[in-house]
Amino acid sequence: MDQLPSFNRALVEKYDRPGPRYTSYPTAPQFHQAFAQDDYRAAAARSNQTQPPKPLSVYIHIPFCKSLCYYCACNKIITHKTDRAVEYLEYLKREIAMQGELFDRSRKLTQLHLGGGTPTYFTSEQLADLMASLHHAFNMDDSDNHEFSLEVDPRTVTPEQIHGLRRLGFNRLSFGVQDFDEQVQIAVNRIQTEEQTRELVQAARDAQFKSISVDLIYGLPLQTVASFDTTLDKIIDIRPDRIAAYSYAHLPELVRAQKLIRPEDMPPPERKLELLELTIQRLTAAGYVYIGMDHFSLPEDELALARANGTLQRNFQGYSTHADCDLIGLGISSIGKVADSYSQNVKELSQYYARLNEGMLPVHRGYKLSEDDCLRRDVIVSLMCHSRVDYAQIERKHGINFREYFAESLAKLAEPVADGLVELHDDALVLLPQGQLMMRNVAMAFDAYLGGEQRGRFSRTV
Repeated sequence: MDQLPSFNRALVEKYDRPGPRYTSYPTAPQFHQAFAQDDYRAAAARSNQTQPPKPLSVYIHIPFCKSLCYYCACNKIITHKTDRAVEYLEYLKREIAMQGELFDRSRKLTQLHLGGGTPTYFTSEQLADLMASLHHAFNMDDSDNHEFSLEVDPRTVTPEQIHGLRRLGFNRLSFGVQDFDEQVQIAVNRIQTEEQTRELVQAARDAQFKSISVDLIYGLPLQTVASFDTTLDKIIDIRPDRIAAYSYAHLPELVRAQKLIRPEDMPPPERKLELLELTIQRLTAAGYVYIGMDHFSLPEDELALARANGTLQRNFQGYSTHADCDLIGLGISSIGKVADSYSQNVKELSQYYARLNEGMLPVHRGYKLSEDDCLRRDVIVSLMCHSRVDYAQIERKHGINFREYFAESLAKLAEPVADGLVELHDDALVLLPQGQLMMRNVAMAFDAYLGGEQRGRFSRTV
């Protein structure tokens, strides 16, 4: 099926409203503090009983940055005091050891992702120390079939360090670019040259990284269609394997750093849609495949192949070919998915250190999924990864009659059906090309938790 999204301005404007990104279902607002470390330990024990046991995935949050990017809504700590990273690493190693004890040694750790903040705030030696701790605590997959990735701020690393990361076992890199335009970079306090990015991408190719990804953001201050077109020209010429083009959510009342962006520099809402339309047109014309939800990849990349053969998955890191793992979150604010549960660590460094000093896991809140949650999650994941939901597949797995069970949800889709976003067949729900950009809206029909007060917590869907 052709996954090329078609851009209908009137429909995009109509459906552009707040909604979840569905990196999990239920979404984070359902997490609660009644879920504690005992619940997490019980979930880990259940996960060891699964037959066959699932492989393991680890996400590590490294919160430090040397300078503040005004658009950033991540959980971060701006500091030049590198001794803070030394202290954090020691506590991370404690948490790694505690977590490693909960999972059977027979289970391979096949996926690892370092996010932040700036993971490359850690020195090469500190990253080597971190990897040694992981190898000690877990059964690390040492073949190159694993998916070990980290986010790289091109302003913080050298080509030599890129080669060092490859030697540590990393085989995927994600470079933050956002925009090459100098005026936009000044407006968001992130000055980074095109040359820096090109040099590091070349180093990653020389080091034989399997996948190189670049992050862009549209809707930033001072962006114009012409200026972003120039950035896209340069990105297409660099030709990374994957491109993530994120919509900027300007929420200065919630994100303190965004107050530093001048309101008069913000593009009008219609500009954002023009930028999205331009991005889709340029990248698909250049041969990139639209994976879904902001993501594009070259046809020969693993994500595009998984999209084509029906094995694409989705987790807290977005689209993946390894998402059907139990995911262990390490570091402050990290989210995990173990057995039928989600969990999130404390968000403050002081709390994180205090919990570990007491010999406790730093789990702050979480959620245990019900049978209905698991069913709805399967429907939403199928829609977002494959642009269709096969009723019989869901019925076999969950022992339900799809159209009876979801009669209310299917009724909610009357308007999207009439607008040509989705088709309801006797045996399947199919997302149409002009519904690709509104897949979050279609997924919302199957969400049992979306009350009026919930919607305001989410970014806009397009």
